[in-house]
Amino acid sequence: MVTVVLGTQWGDEGKGKIIDYLAKDCDIVARYQGGANAGHTVIVNDKKFVFHLIPSGILYPGKICILGNGVVIDPGSLLSEIANLKKGGIKLSKRFFISGNAHLTLPYHKLLDRIEDKKRGKKKLGTTGRGIGTTYTDKYARLGVRVVDFLDEKVFREKVRISLKLKNYLLKEYYNSEEIYHLEKILKEYRFYRKKIQKYVINTSLYLNQAIEKKKRVLAEGAQGTFLDIDFGTYPYVTASNPVAGGACTGLGIGPTKVGKVIGVAKAYTTRVGKGPFPTEIKGEFGEKMRSLGNEFGATTGRPRRCGWFDAVLVKQAGIINGLSSLAITKLDVLNSLSRIKIAVGYSYKNKKIKEFPDADNIFSHCQPIYKEMPGWKEDISKIKKYRDLPQKTKNYLRRIEELTEVKISLISIGPGRQETICLSK
Repeated sequence: MVTVVLGTQWGDEGKGKIIDYLAKDCDIVARYQGGANAGHTVIVNDKKFVFHLIPSGILYPGKICILGNGVVIDPGSLLSEIANLKKGGIKLSKRFFISGNAHLTLPYHKLLDRIEDKKRGKKKLGTTGRGIGTTYTDKYARLGVRVVDFLDEKVFREKVRISLKLKNYLLKEYYNSEEIYHLEKILKEYRFYRKKIQKYVINTSLYLNQAIEKKKRVLAEGAQGTFLDIDFGTYPYVTASNPVAGGACTGLGIGPTKVGKVIGVAKAYTTRVGKGPFPTEIKGEFGEKMRSLGNEFGATTGRPRRCGWFDAVLVKQAGIINGLSSLAITKLDVLNSLSRIKIAVGYSYKNKKIKEFPDADNIFSHCQPIYKEMPGWKEDISKIKKYRDLPQKTKNYLRRIEELTEVKISLISIGPGRQETICLSK
């Protein structure tokens, strides 16, 4: 069966560490959406690994890792990541595969991503500039180039030629850009990538379904978070794909009956990168303190993250959308030094309490959090191995999260290292 692991907030929840922790008991880790805009950090034996495309399960010898059809792939970024792993002694041969139906990010996608966001002015989304959204735009406009197209040089040439007609027109006539892309230059650069990548390409949907039939254990890895989902996120400040549990099926080519468990990863507080509504955001000196305590800077962009209190309304909604089996709470140790901790238990809008999570951006943007304050534990918990040994005030905080979100907690991360994890249930 398949276990889906996804973010329940605005990304950066610590999914990479949770995937890495769970991967030891699985056979395959498969990424189902997003692109090189993801940044999953894993620390093993004091060595730090940052993954943008390749699933973090690759650190375990013998585990199979897959990039599914729902992922958009930047060949240059992928090969750089592969090279760094090889330098670290990580072997990928016969255990890393790419879907032929995944779409390619091309140079003009990155440029258009930056230009288009800049043209939004005050309404800019604050994208990573990695060309993810513009790659998905081409995919749905049926102008995209898939990996399987890329492997056939004649097909690749024709598809890029057609796309370049439109892209260069937009760049020159609409955006007044001086940068124009030439077909032969792109073909030459990508010819090198083709030779390096083609050995990894297989029919991943077939591979996964056959593995599931053989009772192999599969982890489906999502990037970003539920409230960056194109359909269920805080639109328009969202990503261009579906990080929610349903995205695992479409992004890997597996049926929903194959999914047995959905684990939602939630930070013990809340963070967000870029623009968009954030009711529990803490501004000023204390917000800076939280950022410093949690080292809240993007693994992909280095941008400082906005920090705030745990939003139980948000995570409860994530539980509903994703059908969560359990929660994995990360960065609980970041709260060690706080004497008082707040949890948002509801919202008010125009002095009225809101019972349901609001879809409308103009309402959510003006919601005020209703807080429940709890005493902090003022104690270092990073060396604790068993749940029973946690301070009672820490247990009270976790229990309150379970009550408010209506989802049981199965894992607790109390530090960045692989072993700094407490498992409450299998």
